[in-house]
Amino acid sequence: MQTVLVTGANRGIGLALVQRFRERGDRVIAACRSSSPELDATGAQVEAGVDVADDAAVADLARRLEGVRLDVVVLNAGVLSPQSYGDIDAAGFQSMREQFEVNALGPLRVLQALDGCLGEGTRVGIITSRMGSMEDNTSGGHYGYRASKAAVNAIGRSLAVDLKDRGIAVQLLHPGFVATDMVGGRGDVQPQQAAAQLVERLDELDLSSTGTFRHANGSALPW
Repeated sequence: MQTVLVTGANRGIGLALVQRFRERGDRVIAACRSSSPELDATGAQVEAGVDVADDAAVADLARRLEGVRLDVVVLNAGVLSPQSYGDIDAAGFQSMREQFEVNALGPLRVLQALDGCLGEGTRVGIITSRMGSMEDNTSGGHYGYRASKAAVNAIGRSLAVDLKDRGIAVQLLHPGFVATDMVGGRGDVQPQQAAAQLVERLDELDLSSTGTFRHANGSALPW
């Protein structure tokens, strides 16, 4: 049995990940801003009040988990708000800053706070997006989301380098276009399918693949 932490666990991909890990008997710590009936039903250890953009909230999570050894950390919490060139007003730029706080700085903030829970063999998955790929960007737009995901890809690569000597592997994972509330239910992949593939990638993650950017189906993605 592994001990797994999932952030952004109350709905969408995060909830599906919690359900998948619980189904196979893992101990799951589900961190979220607020719980949901679906999350409560999983039997996971729910740690609510965790806003990954809030230093104090993340520090409080670290205090709650003091002494816990984490085998898998899935940094999944994210937000999306689209912006189009020429129409970005003050509110739009503020939304972009919020996406950076959650999507890019959030994973780093959480992992650094929980450093004492990590050890040799810990596997870290950062749920990113191929929308953060420079090479793959052929449609433009979504300035805040694209930039924040490109930033977290850079952060993930640095984490992979910095943690490798401690035997900790880090991978950037694109779940696919998943039908969640964040995208208004659109998408060609159901959360349960995405979660199953993501768990497979995390199971096979080791130091030989640390720092890579992959689709949930296993294919390599361009930076």
